[in-house]
Amino acid sequence: MQNNEVNVQSLLDVGAHFGHPTSKWNPNYANFIATKKNGIHIIDLHKTEQHISKAVKELQSITRKGGSVLFVGTKKQAKSVVQEAADKCGMYYIVERWLGGTLTNFMTIKKSIKRLLLLEKESSDIYQNITKKEHGMLQREKVKLSDLHRGIKDMKHLPRALFVVDGISESIAISEARNLNIPTFGIIDSNTDPNIVDFPIPANDDSVKCINLIVNHIADAINDIHAKKNSSNEVVENKEKEPEKNSAADSSTVEKDTSEKEKK
Repeated sequence: MQNNEVNVQSLLDVGAHFGHPTSKWNPNYANFIATKKNGIHIIDLHKTEQHISKAVKELQSITRKGGSVLFVGTKKQAKSVVQEAADKCGMYYIVERWLGGTLTNFMTIKKSIKRLLLLEKESSDIYQNITKKEHGMLQREKVKLSDLHRGIKDMKHLPRALFVVDGISESIAISEARNLNIPTFGIIDSNTDPNIVDFPIPANDDSVKCINLIVNHIADAINDIHAKKNSSNEVVENKEKEPEKNSAADSSTVEKDTSEKEKK
């Protein structure tokens, strides 16, 4: 059961329907516009609800197959929300500057992460026989790498899906994912071409409340799959134990029958 249920009313409550001024809209967004009011485009929340449902089903399918999702939200309004939601569902995230090549040049990023892990180990050889100044330089390097990589430090393979907040802010991330045929999802506002991602969610990408509602709804949906997989694994484990019990019972019965026959 998801805690952050999304419907037209809950979307309305967080201002998901407010788009950008009509002068700044993207013509390809026309299908998601309900009307305009005071020079602002109003997003059709019925379509928002439909596209959220579509995105959730696909992300759950990816999760069910063991795939990971990389959440990206580097704009001020999205940072803390994206990080908390990703942590909640055990997925990866990037909320600081997107490093070019994070996906398309992943091997280099892995080397950088390896360097970070080395710096985080205080007993590492690199800290032996160095001056106070050199130690300070290594600490600054560690802080810098930690900020850049903290959300992907444990990401050993490319993600199976990319979820972004704001298609314009995260255009480089989207481009890299699409070059690698990684499915892309995102909250897309009226000033952005919705075709930039595979699964656009038309909504206000400047509202913290709106971002929080949608991203946490997705995190809860992913957690639902984790819970079902864990429950299924427990059932399998219990079934594997049952034959052992039956085998022990059968052995006891055989011994009892043999004993009775010997008495006769």
